[in-house]
Parts: sequence; C-alpha cells; structure tokens
Amino acid sequence: MKIISLLALIAGAFLLGARGVEGQTVFAGGGNPLFEGADPDITIADGKYWIYPTNKTGFDEPEFFVYSSPDLQTWTESGPILSFHDVRWIGDDGQPTHFAWAPGIFQKNHRFYLYYAVGPQGATPSRLGVAVSDAPDGTFVDSGKVLLTGGNGFEAIDPMVFEDKKSGKVYLYAGGSAGSTLRVYELNPDLVTIAHQVPVDNPPNFTEGVYMTERNGIYYLSYSHGHWDNNTYSVHYCTAPTPLGPWTYKGPILQSTDKDWGPGHHAFFQNPGTGQWYIVYHRWNNVRDGQRPAWRSVCIDLVEFDKDGNILPIKMTDTGVAPAYLP
Repeated sequence: MKIISLLALIAGAFLLGARGVEGQTVFAGGGNPLFEGADPDITIADGKYWIYPTNKTGFDEPEFFVYSSPDLQTWTESGPILSFHDVRWIGDDGQPTHFAWAPGIFQKNHRFYLYYAVGPQGATPSRLGVAVSDAPDGTFVDSGKVLLTGGNGFEAIDPMVFEDKKSGKVYLYAGGSAGSTLRVYELNPDLVTIAHQVPVDNPPNFTEGVYMTERNGIYYLSYSHGHWDNNTYSVHYCTAPTPLGPWTYKGPILQSTDKDWGPGHHAFFQNPGTGQWYIVYHRWNNVRDGQRPAWRSVCIDLVEFDKDGNILPIKMTDTGVAPAYLP
C-alpha cells in the first residue's frame, strides 16, 4: 500500500497511486474524478463504501478490482477480486478472456454477488455471469455457468440487481446497446439462477446501463442514453409505482458539458445516517479541443429531489462531495 504524496495531491484532482506489495493503492484528497474506471456500481458494507468499476487494466489484465472508502474521500484499491481466467465458461468459444465489464454488486444475507457482462465474442452473443463472496473485497468465486445469454436482437449486458422490499422479490435488469432493449428477470432464492423473465415496456430513450432504486414509495428506473464515447451520452429516468412499471418518463438529469463528456452508467446510493443521496458515474474528464482522454473516470456528485419526488438536474463538479462517514 502506498499513500499519495502531498505534492501529487496538490498537483491535481485526478490522483493515481502506485500498486503496492499488497495489491492496494490509495487515492486521496477527494474531488472528481476519483480514479480511472467506468460503469461503477456501489454498495455499503463493513462501515465503508465499495465501488465496483470496469477497470482500465481489465482490458489488458482480465480482472476486476474494488475501491473502498470510509468517507468518500480516500479510496483504497483491493484485488483482483475476480480473475476472468478463473471463469472457464468465458473461454468456451475459444475467444480471448478479456472482454468482461460492467460489474453489478448485490448483497444479501451477508453474502456478496457480483454480476458482470462478457462479450460479444466472435459469433458468440453477449452473456452474463455471477460470482459470489463472503466479503465485499472477495475473492469472488464464479457460479460455474452462464447466467443469461443474449441473442435475437437482445444484448445481455450491464446487469443490475434490485430487491423489492415490498414483495421480497429480487430482479435482474439487463440489456441495451444494439437493439437498446431492456429485460427484467426474477431471480431464484439462490441468486445465481433465473426463475423467469418478467415482461416490461422499454423505457423512452433507453440505451443501456440501467439502474433501479426506490425512495419514499417511488421506484426510479434510470439509464444511459446516447453513444458511450461522445457527448451524447447522458442519464435519463422514469418513475413507476412498482419496480416493473409502468414507466413515466421524466427526461434527462445528467448531461455533458463542454469540459466533461459522456456522464453515464451510474448508480444511486444513500448515506443511511444523514439521508443524503448521491450518484456515482463515469465521464470523459477534461475534454480538450474535442479530444477525449485515454480512459473514463469515476466521479461522485450530490442528488437532490423536489417536493414531489422528482430528481433535480444533477451538476457535474470537480470538487466532488464533502466527507461523509457512515453510522
């Protein structure tokens, strides 16, 4: 483990450390961006926030890492929590094993479930897998088989799992990009197999990166719209009386600026002590003369609601959020 020097801290908000002998790095100082990565999901456990992104190294070193923080300011990298070389079914078609991304985290009964997308690889359609751990920082062990396979115009990508507290049912949300089709499935109690598909309407302006959350009895279906690598990428949302709709489209809430492009593939979370809501997302930070940086970055900003429960437009910031400890 290595702490970033004060000099580097002053030099800029994008602070990268060096991986130490324990395979951990500290990203210090707060502010946006937090670290390089994309497609972040987040959970809270053991007094810390845990962010699970598509790692930059994942395309060269086929692995997932996780980043934890006690206060939303200092982030420690742990892992690898899952090596794709250990997921034998990824290579069943003889293709390379490094095309995995978009981890979605879900915890229940003191276990952690990591859902992720693979492919498409050659003639093999996109697939979803799931791995399980007893700790938020792994090691995660794959279930040993494909959870869901795409095809016929549906891409099995960008998994997100949500438990409806009212019914006790756990749903898998997935899909997007080519075909831009959202599908929802009820999971079995083991959380590593699908019970059945649940029909839902496709929400307006849906592209990919779906996220479901609930606040004060209102269900919020949010998702990315546009093309992932330019300034059309943005976050839109619908509300509904159930986690399955019907959807009432509310419009965009997070959009590109001249400086920062493509905010999206996000997750919402709440500090259980203060009640404050946040969004974690990726963006192309500091676009200059229309040229994107080499990789996307993970950021966190505040989320506010009006008196009717509508999400107010979210402002991307460089300052990020204030320190926020967990109860």
